[in-house]
Parts: sequence; structure tokens; C-alpha cells
Amino acid sequence: MAKSPAANRHIKTDKAALNFRQIPYAGEATSADLIALGYTDIASLKGANADEMYERTKALGRGSDRCILYMYRMICYYANTPNPDKEKLKWWAWKDKI
Repeated sequence: MAKSPAANRHIKTDKAALNFRQIPYAGEATSADLIALGYTDIASLKGANADEMYERTKALGRGSDRCILYMYRMICYYANTPNPDKEKLKWWAWKDKI
């Protein structure tokens, strides 16, 4: 028996969430936010803009904490960098410079 479209979406969402959990410090909430933004896996984040992601997250009512932006900056770095610097894989390394 074939799975319903809703069941297939659920499976794809679960796979995406597991894929995103490979990103340092990306937990359930971050994975859910990335899925809500339409990203399907780490490769789909290549070329993404952290500021745009943050604004879209706020528009969806999913949060406005500035730490989300810092996390998105790190995620974009992770997705676009073949051999990332371990120090740059800490979301707090991406805070705004005063």
C-alpha cells in the first residue's frame, strides 16, 4: 500500500531534521526552523543568506532572538565551507561586533 502524501512529507521532514542535526549546535528547534524556511538538507543551504533567513524566521513568527541570527551565520558558514575552522563552528563566534 502506498503512503499518503502527508506521510511522505512527514518522512521527508524527519530526514531533513536528522540531516540538520549534523550541524554543530543545531537541535530540534533549529532544524524545525530550517524546514519551515524550506530547506531540505545541508546542501540546500549553500548560498543562503543568514540575514534573510533571520528576517523570514521572524516573519513566520518563529522567534526574534538575535541568537537565531548568530546560529544562521554559523550554519551558512558550515554549509559553504569544505573544511570549516572549528572555532567558527560555535554560534557565539558570529555575534555582532560592537
